[in-house]
Amino acid sequence: MLRRALALTVALATVVVGLVIGWSPASSATSGAQPRAQPTGAVVVIGTGGIGWADVSRKDTPNLWLLLRDGSSAALSVRSVYSNTCPADGWLGLSAGGRAAAPRTGDASNPADRPCAEAPMVVNDQVQGWSTFVSAAEGERFDTRLGLIGTTAAQQQVCVRTVGAWAAVGGARADGSVEQPMAFDAQNLLEDLNACPVTLVDVGSLRDPTDVAQGEPRPRSRADQLREIDARIGQVVEAGPNGADYVVGSLSDAGKSERLRLVVARGPHFGPGLLVSDSTHQSGLAQAPDLTATVLSTVGLPVPPGLGGSPLVSEPAPDNSERRADDRLTSLVDYDEASHEVHGLVEPFFTVFAYGQLAIYLLVLLVWKGRLGSEKTRVTVLQRVRVVAVVASAVPVSTFLANLLPWWRFAVPMVSVVAAVGLFVAIIATAALRGPWARWALGPMAFVSLMTILVLTADVMTGARLQLSSLMGLQPVVAGRFYGMGNPTFALYATAVILLATAVSSALVLAGQRRTAAIAVATLGVFAILVDGLPFWGADGGGPPALLPAIAYLVLAVLGLRLTWRRALVIGGGVVGLSVVVAVADWLRGPERRTHLGNFVQAVIDGNAVDIVVRKAEQNWTILTSNMPLTLLVPAALLFVIYLMARPTSWGSRAMRRSYEQAPTLRAGLVALLTALTIGFLVNDSGVAIPAVGATLAVPLIVSVALNALVEEARSAATTRAARRRR
Repeated sequence: MLRRALALTVALATVVVGLVIGWSPASSATSGAQPRAQPTGAVVVIGTGGIGWADVSRKDTPNLWLLLRDGSSAALSVRSVYSNTCPADGWLGLSAGGRAAAPRTGDASNPADRPCAEAPMVVNDQVQGWSTFVSAAEGERFDTRLGLIGTTAAQQQVCVRTVGAWAAVGGARADGSVEQPMAFDAQNLLEDLNACPVTLVDVGSLRDPTDVAQGEPRPRSRADQLREIDARIGQVVEAGPNGADYVVGSLSDAGKSERLRLVVARGPHFGPGLLVSDSTHQSGLAQAPDLTATVLSTVGLPVPPGLGGSPLVSEPAPDNSERRADDRLTSLVDYDEASHEVHGLVEPFFTVFAYGQLAIYLLVLLVWKGRLGSEKTRVTVLQRVRVVAVVASAVPVSTFLANLLPWWRFAVPMVSVVAAVGLFVAIIATAALRGPWARWALGPMAFVSLMTILVLTADVMTGARLQLSSLMGLQPVVAGRFYGMGNPTFALYATAVILLATAVSSALVLAGQRRTAAIAVATLGVFAILVDGLPFWGADGGGPPALLPAIAYLVLAVLGLRLTWRRALVIGGGVVGLSVVVAVADWLRGPERRTHLGNFVQAVIDGNAVDIVVRKAEQNWTILTSNMPLTLLVPAALLFVIYLMARPTSWGSRAMRRSYEQAPTLRAGLVALLTALTIGFLVNDSGVAIPAVGATLAVPLIVSVALNALVEEARSAATTRAARRRR
């Protein structure tokens, strides 16, 4: 058995290494992108803030509109250290190509409620207070190197010119020195913009009068600020060097509220179309560090390995017609609106979802254990609540499918997203409860799990567009990740895989095909691990170490083998070995093609891995101690249900005895599920979300199985009593 396990591990590792190393750098999102030409000419970065694509129109922002029509554009995630990004944070982030922020003064406990810092003065070509910025960056454990653009350019003897108050911060070197900073003066722009290959221009940031923090000076109206900024952008483009690439980036938020902003580029490397970055793998979606990488690569400067972003490239449109520009603008506004609207809906949605289920299940327990009402009434209640449980289990996958409909365009987003989710819930739940599999106790569980697996697999393989800005998916405004398997997605995927494997193996074991059942579980598990872990699909470093031991345990249980210490060590060694192999193979593909798996290996080499681990642990602790009800309620409910059903001596397990007869691998499946979710919680950043989200699928499906057993038990007892009365 051990030899077979080792052989399987080696074979799987070989396949994974071959797939990882042989993976083409062009993802599905970037396959149509125009390859970057050899760097030539100059680049002018026009930095602003607080402007999103919803602010752009022919009438109000004619210069931005022309750039949109004739250049390549994207929605821009500007997330920095805090939930909102001040102009200081945006320009420091541009300087470093990573997350950075200026210290914020004020009494508010939430940094987002504190006023943004004013632009520092530059005295004798030195940014005042630079050491304060450096100290703040070092304290945040993001391995941020302030002054990256300026220092790299100086080392290669490339001139950098900065124009405007905040531009000096963006172009400063690591020691805070800056080369001949200039104030923004429309009369001297022609001279200022044609002096160096790299030019950073601050045209001012839009600040929303209704959203700025208390203590910050109240700005003029949004409309006035927008017109002035757009006019300055036009002046820079008109006065700038011919043949240069112009990149306009909105680097910060307009106030306390975080949103996606805009980036648009025009020049020799950027014709009409959408911007694409290898850091997001999404057409029309970029993140702030991409701008730093773009500046460096455009003028031939080296892009350091491990930089948070990747150079932007153009995915060309057929032409620069106004109709196509309108279509691009609509899609870019959709990115922002969906991301903004869903961000505020996640907590209330899950609070109602979690508490609603808990109230229903407690009511059932009260009715059944308290023997309230007639026996017929109790059976009816159980039947109806079983339907409710199956309906609830269809909600998670439906939150992804809801993004097939543009729910964010409606006036009341909460109503429209609930309606969109409800539509797919009705379809899936009806099929689960009405199909031929519905007669089997585990039939609805198998069907809902299969649908969840199919939807998430298809989404991951095609670019993860359904996950973006979904209630249980990836949040672009947070900039955690933009593709592959995020923690919530993995939680649902692993839960569905284990529950489906449990249902399939139970059916095969009942048919006397135990070995076939083990092969089916192993096949499904290996497929899921590949989908989750391979860099060109799930790119999930923390998923396979959680899913592999759970699947291995379930295979052993199906074969009737005990989990001895020796077997546990083999499984643990296989998990560690496979994780290391995948990460190193990803690292070998080179800096420009690595995912976060390979970047972590590089961090180990550079000696920065401890900071990453500590930061992830701090994130877990912060989430665990937060006030969000779902954070603590649902994992507790999951552990409670698994304890009752997996422990043979508990009353819950005795009540499930009929279910165990119908599903002989159910108990082992529940233990495997607990294993996967617990390991996932321990090894992932923000891992506390994994048991929480996994429970949203597992709890209602397990409850539906338990209620089915109780209904059949009640019917059997009623039939027996009726027969006795007839005698």
